[in-house]
Amino acid sequence: MGRRREELTVIAALWLMVLASSSQVMVIAPILPRIGEQLHVSEAMLGTLITGYAIALSAMAVIAGPVSDRVGRRRILLAGTGAMTLALCLHPLTDSFATLLFARILAGAAGGILTGSAVSYVGDYFPYERRGWASGWVMSGFAVGQIAGVPAGTLLAGEYGYEAPFILFAVVMALAFVLTLLRMPQPPVERASSLSIGGVLSGYVQLLKNPAVSGAALAYAAMFFSISNFVVYMPTWAETELSMTGRDIAVMFGIGGVASVVFGPRAGKLSDRFGRRPLIMVSCIGTAILFAATTLWVVSAATAWLMFFVTMVLVALRISPFQALLTALAPSQQRGALMSLVVAVGQVGGGLGGAVAGMIYADAGYLGCTLLAAGSILVTALVVAIRIPEPELQSEPA
Repeated sequence: MGRRREELTVIAALWLMVLASSSQVMVIAPILPRIGEQLHVSEAMLGTLITGYAIALSAMAVIAGPVSDRVGRRRILLAGTGAMTLALCLHPLTDSFATLLFARILAGAAGGILTGSAVSYVGDYFPYERRGWASGWVMSGFAVGQIAGVPAGTLLAGEYGYEAPFILFAVVMALAFVLTLLRMPQPPVERASSLSIGGVLSGYVQLLKNPAVSGAALAYAAMFFSISNFVVYMPTWAETELSMTGRDIAVMFGIGGVASVVFGPRAGKLSDRFGRRPLIMVSCIGTAILFAATTLWVVSAATAWLMFFVTMVLVALRISPFQALLTALAPSQQRGALMSLVVAVGQVGGGLGGAVAGMIYADAGYLGCTLLAAGSILVTALVVAIRIPEPELQSEPA
């Protein structure tokens, strides 16, 4: 297999992982009303589905990251895709809020195996000056999930119940498992020399002593906290206040996905040329303004669609540049631990955001959620500006 063909195969496998993994997370928000109706759960309680998933992902990520540094990314990606396939297959068997929460926790654990390792694989396989391009294409799976996966899942949930979307995403993840098993190589990078509890803990302590790494973790936590506050109850607000239907919300996510597909790879390529931090800063500031103004100018389905399109353009400007920037903060034998640490802290922020969003939505409405989301994403911009340096695009970390 030639290098070019191998690169495309690697991107395809990672793309399928991102598509299935992100879709099964994103679909929770638009189907929350269906879950509440079927299982007779209050709106405030529904946010704990986000929290349970995030905590499980965080706990597993801090374990899987150092393991991937030692045994190689390919083995961990096989374990993660296999575990996620099985976890998603359990969702159709749930018949109560407790069993659904348990299934979400298992899916979160599988996501913890995948999340840091998938991004670390990009860092291992592609040179730094091409990681923005590669990350942009891999993360376009997230966008296609919005265009096709989330709308399809939302419509399936409306027709057949909340369990139906997870069957679709299990099939996609199973395809990722097969492609990883048959076609993905293990990148020839230096691995960690040993694996022990003491070594893992000392490695994390060493990473956190680096101001750029601790800053990246804080920035990720603030970013995911912001996203949870904005997204989790947006479909519920849209249905109750704007009289939008499930089909309207499916269209909204699809339109947002188009924005991500169009702008995601371009953002990664721009960051390869001009640097990661400028795009991240523009994205965060623009997102804060948009979040704060949402309840003022979104008054119909059409304006909601426009709002979500612009939101996803801004997210596209941030995601792949941020991930490419993070891969340069540690050498290959610590890259898995680094990414898992940052993602784990970020997911804790997202889980906390989901729980807080439920309380705020019950007491202050969606306006309170959007204002808190705007403030949180500004914290991300501030931390990136102060704590995270911009590496040279032509060089690998020492």
